[in-house]
Amino acid sequence: MSEPVLTVEGLVTSFPGGDGGRLTVVDGVDLALEEGEVLALVGESGCGKSMTAFSIMRLVPKPGRIGPGSIRLCGRDVLSLPVTEMRSVRGSDVAMIFQEPMTSLNPVQTVGSQVVEAIRLHERVSVGDARRRTAELFERVGIPDPSARLDAYPHELSGGLKQRVMIAMALSLRPRLLIADEPTTALDVTIQAQILELMRELQRELGTAILLITHDLGVVNELSDRIAVMYAGRIVEEATRKTLLSAPRHPYTQGLLRSIPSLARAGERLAEIEGVVPAASEWPAGCRFSTRCPVVEDRCRSESPGPFAFAPDHRGFCHVAAREAGS
Repeated sequence: MSEPVLTVEGLVTSFPGGDGGRLTVVDGVDLALEEGEVLALVGESGCGKSMTAFSIMRLVPKPGRIGPGSIRLCGRDVLSLPVTEMRSVRGSDVAMIFQEPMTSLNPVQTVGSQVVEAIRLHERVSVGDARRRTAELFERVGIPDPSARLDAYPHELSGGLKQRVMIAMALSLRPRLLIADEPTTALDVTIQAQILELMRELQRELGTAILLITHDLGVVNELSDRIAVMYAGRIVEEATRKTLLSAPRHPYTQGLLRSIPSLARAGERLAEIEGVVPAASEWPAGCRFSTRCPVVEDRCRSESPGPFAFAPDHRGFCHVAAREAGS
């Protein structure tokens, strides 16, 4: 069996703390992603999802530090690569669609020139050839009048079109892994559906693996094969999409699912998880979710749980769920 496109083991990412120590924002994360697979990384804001993505891309801002842990991408040890080689890996092996297209695009350059520049950084092609390829990419991602849009500036495009430009840029070198960080945030429902369908089509056509980062479980249900739920820097549950959405084990996952609007509960008040995700400096001992958990037990407050295997394709980190499942 071939090696996964992405393997993350024991990943830790930290920043300097106020007392001279370090604050860990990603704490012992394990992930694996096969070719052509879509893995959704979900959780509330502040859980460490985006920082996990930045770690994989080696884009953690200074004075952040990645390690201990390991990241293998397309058979290469990402954390040991020289800076110049890592720059070539971004785009060719892995690309990222950032959360805010307006802040990710240079406002004083045309969108076409930015994609052309990305292509020419990695391939020895003429400006003319790169422009032709960019126009083809714009057409492929559904940008109307693509040749004319090459010379548009970001402020001249709608949010949906800017997001399509970002997708075109990310796919310009046919990366084996695409990281999509909240790709439909701030887009209206119609444009969201179009972007998701576009990503689905491109994933099928190119066989690109996708790490989808989102807090929107509706988006997850549309696109993912597997789901990993993240809370306070750790993965707390992981399973296939069908298993996790139909039979969640962790109280945090259950709370997230109960908070989704449903026609069956129209007019009812949405369920909510009391409290907020604690800051990294305030993580509790034991289970990170213990301060908000409706079924917390004494051992949860002092002893870190798991991992427990609920089924061959379903793992989680919860003392109560493990006891109930006989794990």
